[in-house]
Amino acid sequence: MAEVANTSGKRKTAVARASVKDGTGKVRINSKPVEIWTPELAKLKIMEPLMLAPERAAKVDIDVSVQGGGVIGQAEAARTAIAKGLVEYFQDEELERTFKSQDRTLMVSDSRRKLPKKPLGRGARKKRQKSYR
Repeated sequence: MAEVANTSGKRKTAVARASVKDGTGKVRINSKPVEIWTPELAKLKIMEPLMLAPERAAKVDIDVSVQGGGVIGQAEAARTAIAKGLVEYFQDEELERTFKSQDRTLMVSDSRRKLPKKPLGRGARKKRQKSYR
């Protein structure tokens, strides 16, 4: 076991940095307990790696700082950082396989990014309509 595991996770423009150390199972996101995190869907996303390994999560304290992006992007970045941190702290390949079989983005940051806007349109794909009259 490592003494402290520092990991990071990314999703779109959100970046999360997690620190996993010996403790009593406290999880804090930006110095706020995960139990009072809102909205509920974001909280459930963050809790996913903790629910897949409850006996491991009860032995460590996890501090996550996350910035950039939106609510769900931050939640997905945080869950990736937490899952990577648990695997690095316990140095357990079985746990890594469990996370990857559940959802690959738990261990691998999602590389998808927004497409750049093009001319003659409001976004990346939408174009101004043509009228042939």
